[in-house]
Amino acid sequence: MDYLLNIVPAVAVGLQITLKIFVITIVLSLPLGIFMALARISELTPLRKFMGAYIYVMRGTPLMLQILFIYYGLPFIIEGLRLPDFPAAIIAFVFNYAAYFAEIFRGGIQSIERGQYEGAKVLGLTYVQTMRRIILPQVVKRVLPPIANETINLLKDTSLVYILAMNDILRITRSIVQRDFDTTAFIVAALFYLFFTFILTKIFSYLEARYAVYDE
Repeated sequence: MDYLLNIVPAVAVGLQITLKIFVITIVLSLPLGIFMALARISELTPLRKFMGAYIYVMRGTPLMLQILFIYYGLPFIIEGLRLPDFPAAIIAFVFNYAAYFAEIFRGGIQSIERGQYEGAKVLGLTYVQTMRRIILPQVVKRVLPPIANETINLLKDTSLVYILAMNDILRITRSIVQRDFDTTAFIVAALFYLFFTFILTKIFSYLEARYAVYDE
């Protein structure tokens, strides 16, 4: 028990990096994903095709590869550009998850009946007004389940930053295990992830239940 009480605070230190990456990624990638979704269904063919290709690349390559490319690859492409580990990780996470969120929002937007767009046009609403007042509020309700899944995946994917030697939960846990030759720290780390996954699950369950009231 004494050993457990000693390692829990040490593992908890890694929460600072893990939660920072998680929160910043969510805050930036969700709105960016909405704009990407709108670009993906835009009537401007070059913009639509570019966004389609971008989303294909980001979803078709591993996030770890994207992190390594931004941190190690960019200096070879743009001489002198070497991002610190934290900004490099944030850029990789935001642009990767924005692509996933974009496809989720695109599916939600395209699931709305065309008649609602036509009705808004008859009322004299602009495209922006139609999206903001009519379409997006309905889309949010429909995309909550897949958004919840991606958000939980994001929490677990934050562990990938160990490749940049950042002191997240996973790197600190591995250091403790290698130092003490005891796997208890792995169990502690797993409990931390399970706890926050539980919190996220409850939050999204509440949101889904709240929006479901309007369907009755």
